[in-house]
Amino acid sequence: MNWIILVAAGIFEIGWPLGLKMAQQTGSNKLGWIFVAATSMAISGGLLFSAQKTIPIGTAYAVWTGIGAVGTLLVGIFFFGDSASILRLLSAMLIVTGIIGLKIF
Repeated sequence: MNWIILVAAGIFEIGWPLGLKMAQQTGSNKLGWIFVAATSMAISGGLLFSAQKTIPIGTAYAVWTGIGAVGTLLVGIFFFGDSASILRLLSAMLIVTGIIGLKIF
């Protein structure tokens, strides 16, 4: 169950940079998006806190930040036109491989 909580924490970790990015967009509801970012941070941190009850801190933190980093990279590529170069994607795959390794070993 704590692994599901940790994955949810990682997904909410994507929400805060997305909220900050959206707050920078012309014509956006800046305060609304900053609220989304702050709320995502709080939920993400709370879920990480909960998941660490049974998952080692180093593993939990690496998985949490890895999901946030790769997820944010993908959001940038799909919604903001960020580069999808082969080296960026291979680098992201290294992060995913590391997360899987931490879960398995």
